[in-house]
Amino acid sequence: MSFSPTRLRALLRKEFIQMRRDRVTFAMMLGVPIMQLLLFGYAINSDPRDMPAALVAPAQDRFGRSFAAALENSGYYRITHPAASAGEAERLITRGEVSFVVTVPADFGRRMQQGDRPQILVEADGSDPSATSGAIAALPRLADSAFRRDRPAEPVQGAPEIVAPRAPEIIVHRRYNPEGVTQYNIVPGLLGVILQMTMVMMTAMALTR
Repeated sequence: MSFSPTRLRALLRKEFIQMRRDRVTFAMMLGVPIMQLLLFGYAINSDPRDMPAALVAPAQDRFGRSFAAALENSGYYRITHPAASAGEAERLITRGEVSFVVTVPADFGRRMQQGDRPQILVEADGSDPSATSGAIAALPRLADSAFRRDRPAEPVQGAPEIVAPRAPEIIVHRRYNPEGVTQYNIVPGLLGVILQMTMVMMTAMALTR
């Protein structure tokens, strides 16, 4: 049977008449795509900002404050507990109240002034790797900018007249999902999408029969 524009126009006219009579179907045809567009386009964010963090800095000196300011200025971190103890920070990340625990050792400032390369421990809630990956990737740059004025410099090997600044070392511990497996989050989310599409197709096939 050859293609007939007249039949196509008649079919489209019939479908528009049916949609005008069935307001529920018409609302679903418009509402479901709009809802999916808003959900997948705006609600789902793979690079979240302002994630809560707790700061453990026993010395409470300018080094800890400088790093906390650099974290907040990046937009990724929001220091909700600026003077947390180690035990309190452990409870906060266990309960899911914070996504990060930043620990600045008590001797951090002294070691920086002595020319050492002290470490800063950042514990991240790794249950959703895609949510914390951007914030973790920004840590070396943030540490470099936070302590650029405070840290001493060391001579470059082979060129004593040139000095290169020493940056503190950032140690990242991913809690609850150290391997960074993203399937734990992607597969459950895809189940809802696949089931929705399958039900729509099965309903359409049943109606056309």
